[in-house]
Parts: sequence; C-alpha cells; structure tokens
Amino acid sequence: MVYVSLDGEAGPIALGLPELVQPCLVAPWWRDAPGRTAEQLRAVADEYREDLPDLDERRDRAARALGLDPAALPSEAAVLARLGELSRGPVATACLVLGYEDQPLDPLFGADWTGLQPSQDRPATSGER
Repeated sequence: MVYVSLDGEAGPIALGLPELVQPCLVAPWWRDAPGRTAEQLRAVADEYREDLPDLDERRDRAARALGLDPAALPSEAAVLARLGELSRGPVATACLVLGYEDQPLDPLFGADWTGLQPSQDRPATSGER
C-alpha cells in the first residue's frame, strides 16, 4: 500500500491490508508524522488523545470487530518504526512514486523516531503493555 499526500510526499506504508490496519488502529495520527522529531510527534499524539480521550476503547473495539486481539497490536513506536523502515528501505525503492514531469515525490517518512516513547501522562496502548 502506498500513500500519496497532497503535499507531494509519497511512500509505502504497508505490505498488505493486515499491516495497513495497524497504524490506523494504533497511531491514527500517523499522517501528521512526516517531518517531525520524536518529541514533536509525541506532542501530536498527546493532542490527539486529548481530543479523543476514549481512543483506547475505540481502538480495542475496532480491533475486535476486525477479528484482532487488541493485546497483540504493536506499540505506537513499533508502528512508526515500521513506517519509517518501509519509507527508507528496499520497498521504497521498488515503490518509487513519480509526480508531475516524472520527478520522484519526496519520501513520506524520513525522520528517525527511535526516541519515541509512550507518554508518562497517558495509559499504554495494548501493544505497549
């Protein structure tokens, strides 16, 4: 699966539908990730959680509806690391997305989020437990 943003960024985000579901459930704010540091991304995630305080319950309910075990979902950090890996690895080379005039679009994810850790003020997601 390849995502193309309106800002001229593109890149693979999943190898198949099951993998695509993970960022949507675990880190639904993932589209705000490009260009942000781990610290900035934590602020985006915290803001998202402020707007949806029942995010964990919604995530778990959606996972169960899809036949997934909420406790088996990966952590936010793991999901974002996978997005970064897909964006910079051989899959990204194989899935090069060309824009106008056959110029490659900017990579979707170039940041290093290895410093992304669960926030201290929110409960861990199922995959972080």
